[in-house]
Amino acid sequence: MMSPGTCIHKILSCFPFLIVLTDLQYEGAECGIHAEVDRHLEMGKKLLAAGQLADALSHFHAAVDGDPDNYLAYYRRATVFLAMGKSKAALPDLSKVIELKPDFISARLQRGNILLKQGKLDEAEADFKKVLKSSPSQQDEKEAMTQLKRADELQRLITEARKAYSNKDFQTAAVLLDNILESCLWDSELRELRAECYIEQGDLGKAISDLKASTKLKSDNTQAFYKISRIYYQLGDHEMSLSEIRECLKLDQDNKQCFSHYKQVKKLSKQIESAEEHIRSGRYTDGISKYQSVMSTEPNVPYYTTHAKERICHCLSKSQQVREAINLCTEVLEKDPANINALKDRAEAYILDEQYEEAIKDYETAQQNSENDQQIREGLERAQRLLKQSKKKDYYKILGVKRNANKKEIIKAYRKLAQQWHPDNFPDEKEKKAAEKKFIDIAAAKEVLTDPEMRQKFDAGEDPLDPESQQGGGNPFRQWNTWQGFNPFGSGGPFNFKFNFN
Repeated sequence: MMSPGTCIHKILSCFPFLIVLTDLQYEGAECGIHAEVDRHLEMGKKLLAAGQLADALSHFHAAVDGDPDNYLAYYRRATVFLAMGKSKAALPDLSKVIELKPDFISARLQRGNILLKQGKLDEAEADFKKVLKSSPSQQDEKEAMTQLKRADELQRLITEARKAYSNKDFQTAAVLLDNILESCLWDSELRELRAECYIEQGDLGKAISDLKASTKLKSDNTQAFYKISRIYYQLGDHEMSLSEIRECLKLDQDNKQCFSHYKQVKKLSKQIESAEEHIRSGRYTDGISKYQSVMSTEPNVPYYTTHAKERICHCLSKSQQVREAINLCTEVLEKDPANINALKDRAEAYILDEQYEEAIKDYETAQQNSENDQQIREGLERAQRLLKQSKKKDYYKILGVKRNANKKEIIKAYRKLAQQWHPDNFPDEKEKKAAEKKFIDIAAAKEVLTDPEMRQKFDAGEDPLDPESQQGGGNPFRQWNTWQGFNPFGSGGPFNFKFNFN
């Protein structure tokens, strides 16, 4: 049996061997980890060369996770980010490379170039100066010197641009910023400044373009979304305005400025949508009421007032309120002479008012501004036919009613005239003959205007009782023009009238 001292002696004698064995196991595990990282780096390199960026990125992610101190893993991942156009993601990786390996010139050059594009010129200059102090290659030295000079020039141009903007010389400021943004294309602040110049010059399309770019460069740019929404609102595009202001509220639902504007745009949009729904359904009185509300909701933006009046003019024309339609359309056209919709609606109102020459003028003006509009072409042809027709027989004039008269009004007018011009009222043979002709015209007018199909043809400029205007088609009423030796008040004609005179 061993003594305790002997046991302790034997254990202590094995201790160095145990330490060596543990070290070997750790070293083996570390070698395994490094081998796995190297495998990911090699696979990522091959995939990057093949242009398979997403797959390459996955391997470099794994390499970074496997060895957080491997500067090469960060550098290669940054290279993939840059190839994918994700400079924001590349920048932290390049900074990590420089932290792990301060003399890595390529990483510092790339970081300097990104910082320059972001408009962070002081930081970019610091990187380029350190490259020049690090014994760079001839090519790297040349690039660093060129970029350092460019950064210095950009500093000067930015100072000039800001001064021009402060002096309200927006055109000069915009030109300078054009030059600056060719190099600092990822600078959101400078893009917003150029957008302000465009707004002051009235070039709102370019302003929107710069502001939209700014929202992508700066992820929480609520102010840019607000400005875009305001511009669309001023342009009359309430739907786009609503869409952009919602983006602002997604970033910050408590933003008071955005929420206030959102409520205004939402209210206006609902009123316009409701008005258009009424118009589509033929409820023109309700459409007029809603567009009057639109003008009350937004009296300060000219577009909405003009648009509301244009649509009210349409409703008035459609509901055959002729004089009101003509007056309001004229008011719209005084401010916007090329307004196609107002021209068409006023032309239709002129037709209802039997001012065919005026209708033709409006349709011709509209056609000059919209040559391929079929509705304008058809309207013009109809107005020309009606003008030609008006110089012949006009059934509305015969009965003394307006073109928008209803059936009840037409029959009432017919009965009154039929009583007045009945041939039995004229004992003189000559007067009787004239009365017969007049009576036939009155009866014909009543037949055409109380028959929906015939009235529609007549309103389109075609006389359904005139064979010459039938364009080759059959005329079910041709007997009107083919009677010979008839007595229209006896049993041989198409009429059999009986009146009870009080």
